[in-house]
Amino acid sequence: MLRILLLFAALTAATGARVPGDTRMPAHPARIVSLNLCSDQYLLALADPGQIAALTRYARDPQMSAAAEQAKAVPVFNATAEEVLALDPDLVIGAPARRSGIMAVLAPQHYPTAPFHPTENYAEIVAQIRTVAKAVGHAGRGEALIARMDAELARLPRSGAGRVAAYYQRRGYLTGTGTLIDDLMTRTGLVNLAGKLGKPALSQLSLEEMVVARPDYLLVEDSTALVADQGTELLHHPALRDIPRLHLPQAWTVCGGPAYVLAARSLAAQLGKRRKGV
Repeated sequence: MLRILLLFAALTAATGARVPGDTRMPAHPARIVSLNLCSDQYLLALADPGQIAALTRYARDPQMSAAAEQAKAVPVFNATAEEVLALDPDLVIGAPARRSGIMAVLAPQHYPTAPFHPTENYAEIVAQIRTVAKAVGHAGRGEALIARMDAELARLPRSGAGRVAAYYQRRGYLTGTGTLIDDLMTRTGLVNLAGKLGKPALSQLSLEEMVVARPDYLLVEDSTALVADQGTELLHHPALRDIPRLHLPQAWTVCGGPAYVLAARSLAAQLGKRRKGV
């Protein structure tokens, strides 16, 4: 029996096959599966393409993912339990924090999982990069990415100069403090209207309330540039017409990740042009 076990272990090491019940995280995983849009983007930035067994189908959606073009080179799936079992990964990342249907099915398989949490500011993004980079076996690649991001962010001017901005979304939703958008505003020198009004992380502000508050800028998603439905119609009301607008793609802010630099750079550039009257 001992000889059989030793032989099995040797074959496993040679082929990279996962030992059922072994929850140890491999030093250099060869079949990584992502279970959410945000972990997709970290994997694309830090893992070798050949290490990625599958990303979620949202990874290729340019409206949702900042790395949609890059994701075309790797497999995607619907992130169902059955598909994960068929792939038999040696690392799962982006698993739901709470027990869910998919995790209930996968739990008996004891797949190794890497810690992954939502990020709401740059410090948390840096910590997440380090965690994922180490998990996929490329800690040095993670440090190099952080160094590049730090350097680029350090060069950005605080073009907002204390002006007030409101991140105004469909149906009058307003994004408050303690969020990724709030962190971006602070970095570029803006004051978040929601914080000034004492609003929570997510609230609604009526058209009338926005007119009274009259921020210096409305920060909106690119996708709301045209009226598509009742949800976007509010943003185009004549009462808001004279408030200057700043635009960011949703794909850059839906997840806190490497795209944070793209969003900060764009916001700083737009503010700089506004100050110059361009």
